[in-house]
Amino acid sequence: MKQTRSLFHRFLLGHFLFIFLPPIVLILLLMPIGFLSIDGEDLNALIQFYFILLLFGFIIVAFVVMSWLFFLRLRKRLTRLQEVMSFSAATNSFPTPIPVQTDRMDEIDQLGSSFNWMIQQLEDSRKREYEEELLRHRLIANLSHDLRTPLTILRGHVTRLHKESMSLEGQNSLTEMNQTITRVGDLMDDLLSYTLLTSGKHPFQPASTDIGRLVRASVAAWYPVFEEKDIQLDVNLPTEKTFYWDADPAWMTRVLDNLFQNILRHAAEGKYANIIVDVEKEQIIIADKGPGMNHASDEHGAGIGLSASHYMLKKMKLKADFTSNENGTRVTIGKASPKVNPEVNNMITEM
Repeated sequence: MKQTRSLFHRFLLGHFLFIFLPPIVLILLLMPIGFLSIDGEDLNALIQFYFILLLFGFIIVAFVVMSWLFFLRLRKRLTRLQEVMSFSAATNSFPTPIPVQTDRMDEIDQLGSSFNWMIQQLEDSRKREYEEELLRHRLIANLSHDLRTPLTILRGHVTRLHKESMSLEGQNSLTEMNQTITRVGDLMDDLLSYTLLTSGKHPFQPASTDIGRLVRASVAAWYPVFEEKDIQLDVNLPTEKTFYWDADPAWMTRVLDNLFQNILRHAAEGKYANIIVDVEKEQIIIADKGPGMNHASDEHGAGIGLSASHYMLKKMKLKADFTSNENGTRVTIGKASPKVNPEVNNMITEM
């Protein structure tokens, strides 16, 4: 927007006139005094002295008053702009546009106009982002629902074909098809769950949670599944000592369920899982002896479940650190960055 009047130019022009115009007027007024008679020389000198003193006093007072008024107005306008910005930062919302005088348009008005334009751009961007996110969530939910029906039909045909007489190779193909359908269904469930999480459909209710008790309950629920897969569980869960996190128990249980499910999907061949609750460091440690996260397998997906777990942990102000190699994977969940524990590092290779 074009600047019509400069605030600082007006300030400098006004002070220039008050500084230089009175001396010029004084010189013009005192020029006739030099032509007066010698008898009035002392009187004229006294009058000249007091006049000059009064004039310069007036200049100083006028200079101070003008400067005070200028900076008072400047401070008032800047303070109003600062209050609008501070209110928006405190309430975590977009500020309301500030009034701008288009007929004046000095530097402060230009700043206000730029600020209003920035607010408008941010509001438009947030609106577009919200509409795109809403469309994406609706599309994912619809796709998950629409794909589940043909998968159910395919599973029904596979089950029917299993009852038919066919070669061993055909039976193996049907088994592989059934497992593929199960994997696709699990991926759709993870994607739908992540979409519901990020859209706020799953309520977040943090509370002081006994982590030791929560982990013991989760391990007890998963123990029959690990036992069915012949996975040896090495559990270190203190019963006398515990610690508390300000976390959502349901979300924390879902994080553990996702990690245990990953052991069954990707590390079942290792036949080993180690679960530790470190009370002193306030950490949860889950380790396995699988081929590692970098190992490609048929069960390897897009990591949607881990993304959902990271999202939930971040909301609960927690963090998960992953350490993976060809000897296994270790996950450490805690508030602060976990320190290196030699005993846990050697746990995978020694056992």
